[in-house]
Amino acid sequence: MKDFWSFMVYDNQSRSMLETDQKSAGLDSNSRGLVANDDGSYTIWFGPKAPKGKEGNWVQTMPGKGWNTLLRLYGPLQPWFDKTWKPGDFELVK
Repeated sequence: MKDFWSFMVYDNQSRSMLETDQKSAGLDSNSRGLVANDDGSYTIWFGPKAPKGKEGNWVQTMPGKGWNTLLRLYGPLQPWFDKTWKPGDFELVK
């Protein structure tokens, strides 16, 4: 991204941002505490509790409450447009 990216989590029922104990319902590339992977990519964790040591890359969800995520790309670069890059799929981690 030329500018920045943003993940927001929305409540499936109300269509508004998911209400949690976190101050915001998402993360962006300017978020304090966000840690990049060694290759410059980011792993974002979604769940009721942060994985130990991953708190800066975590977005809280609520058990029993449906949610969906919106990724916004501000200033996407050519690989987005020519489809040589796309975000990875969500993966279940236990």
